[in-house]
Amino acid sequence: MESASELVAFPLLPTPIESNYRACTIPYRFPSDNPRKPTPTEIAWIDLFLNSIPSFKKRAESDASVNDAPAKAETFAQRYSEILEDLKKDPESHGGPPDCLLLCRLREQILRELGFRDIFKKVKDEENAKAITLFENVVDLNDAIEDEGKRVENLIRGIFAGNIFDLGSAQLAEVFSKDGMSFLASCQNLVPRPWVIDDLDTFKLKWSKKPWKKAVIFVDNSGADVILGILPFARELLRRGTQVVLAANDMPSINEVTYPELIEILAKLKDNHGKLKGLDLQIFSLPIPVMICRLLILQACHKSLPTWPVMQT
Repeated sequence: MESASELVAFPLLPTPIESNYRACTIPYRFPSDNPRKPTPTEIAWIDLFLNSIPSFKKRAESDASVNDAPAKAETFAQRYSEILEDLKKDPESHGGPPDCLLLCRLREQILRELGFRDIFKKVKDEENAKAITLFENVVDLNDAIEDEGKRVENLIRGIFAGNIFDLGSAQLAEVFSKDGMSFLASCQNLVPRPWVIDDLDTFKLKWSKKPWKKAVIFVDNSGADVILGILPFARELLRRGTQVVLAANDMPSINEVTYPELIEILAKLKDNHGKLKGLDLQIFSLPIPVMICRLLILQACHKSLPTWPVMQT
């Protein structure tokens, strides 16, 4: 269902939000930095986005929904390159100083202006179809793990493995275009614990206590990410009696799953009784309505590196 509720601040954010909160996890610059000179971190991120332009251009060129797509894809590449070079010269240009959010927003703005609504639609549909065929097997494998702690850890590893399907990275996009990505192989190749930020034991301890009344999960990528990573985890929460809400964007960015796509995916996964392997969940487009939530999961929503989920209880 969708919502037209009034926007309110997330209560755990420091107020006033305008001066105390920035939706990025990386310190791109400090107050002592020269505002007219880009920082090394800003340069590194600008270069990262510059390196991704060829893969975006290639996707745009093949977008059959746009007339004269190859020429418009070339225009996109030129315009976006010029903006990124401008930011290197003057970090306060184009709405800067630059961060990941601004760089993404500028890229999507140019694509929209040229008529490209979703240049990753084809690959998203293909990956969703593949992941749907594996969903039941992944769920059954998780259900077969009797030890609750081990089952939770396996589900978290599945979220990590699924999140690798992120075509915003030029390197990952190149690997994907050549060899594809295997969810099961990604699960097996995860970096062993302890991770750089590793609160899994704390989370498992909280999990073992009284179930949360409601959980809101902000989903990220299509394909294995949402279908084989997030949905099995959401289903496990449902089995424990937690009401689960999935929140997705209306408009796409890179290969992120959208609200309409999520509706379509769940329709294909639900059984004859309209349930996900016997259980119910809710879906909202962003912004979501005001609600009391005890577990909030932000799954790589702001493209920080590494893009691991952040759990807030």
